[in-house]
Amino acid sequence: MYNSTLIERFKETRAHSLELCENIHSEDMCLQVAPFVSPTKWHLAHTTWFFEELVLKQFKKNYQRYNEDFPFYFNSYYKSAGEHCPQSQRGEISTPTPEEIYCYRDHVDCEVLLFLKDQNLSQSAEEQSKLYKILEIGINHEQQHQELILMDIKYTLFSNKNFISYGFKNEPAKLSKKENEYKEEVFKVGHSKSSFHFDNEFPAHKTYLQSFSISEDYVTNREYLNFINDNGYKNHKLWLSLGYDWVNENKITSPLYWLNDKDQWHEFTLNGLKPLDLDKPVSHISYFEADAFAKWSGARLPTEFEAEKFLSSSNQPQGYLWNWTQSHYSPYPGFREFNGMLSEYNGKFMCNQFVLKGGCFATPKGHYRHTYRNFYKPSDRWMFSGIRLAKDLK
Repeated sequence: MYNSTLIERFKETRAHSLELCENIHSEDMCLQVAPFVSPTKWHLAHTTWFFEELVLKQFKKNYQRYNEDFPFYFNSYYKSAGEHCPQSQRGEISTPTPEEIYCYRDHVDCEVLLFLKDQNLSQSAEEQSKLYKILEIGINHEQQHQELILMDIKYTLFSNKNFISYGFKNEPAKLSKKENEYKEEVFKVGHSKSSFHFDNEFPAHKTYLQSFSISEDYVTNREYLNFINDNGYKNHKLWLSLGYDWVNENKITSPLYWLNDKDQWHEFTLNGLKPLDLDKPVSHISYFEADAFAKWSGARLPTEFEAEKFLSSSNQPQGYLWNWTQSHYSPYPGFREFNGMLSEYNGKFMCNQFVLKGGCFATPKGHYRHTYRNFYKPSDRWMFSGIRLAKDLK
């Protein structure tokens, strides 16, 4: 059956990626200012390669790739799809230009839409189901990259030292303070519905929660500045050993994007350099910093299961920032990876990373859900991350 809703979402998602690039100069789209940051043009091409490789090459008979060199350039980390450019070298690829990548996107979009229209007459219900599942994953995959586009272009513009404004209307807002308390219980975590979810959210299973409280809102810039002024970055008692090494080796003295000029704090935002708003949530925080702040404040970070309980029971909408949890990113009991090439999507990253929950202002609407498990290394902080605090209840 022709799935018109899914196809409309495909078109909307593809269009939104281009909308995010309207304020980015072609020259800035080509830059890679750090090994962990990808050029904007690469995101546009990689998400296109995903649909070309997993939809057109897998399902359309005799499909010929737009360019046989593109799989090497724009495959991210799928070893089963062949050799690919290392992530740290993506910025060394001068061609194709952004203009050529736009043409590549147009070509693949047209091919996908024509194929989806034609295949309705020729494929079995089973094949159609497989196709639509891949298309759904591809849409959610591109939505992940839409958030990455904003993360990466912010870091790029900041690194240029000219503090150009990207221009974004929905940055973190001012928040109030409230704590939620929960009694001990056996709680069901993970995704159990028929709606879309990534493989790392499944299977749903039960876990035991001790009584705890969790703050509804995030730690503010004001609170974090108090931590800095209390020599928080210099107090080794607050830090994990690896965290304290990271602080000293990298000369970390404040959150990413904070600048101090003559004892006046400013913060670089997607709308340029602004005086630090003390009432907004502190953002771009590493796990190391979040954990040290929690200890300094007499609290702790929540587990991912406590965070999920809070998000689901309080009907929390999509958050302003991803909040760190103290949970290592690891498989759920009975975890099964996606089939085929997509088996590399999540499972192979379940090492030396921590889970973040709650979504952020840059997460596309409709992409967020309470069971979503984001994950980063403990030193990462260029993503839109913040701090929610938890406490044990006696």
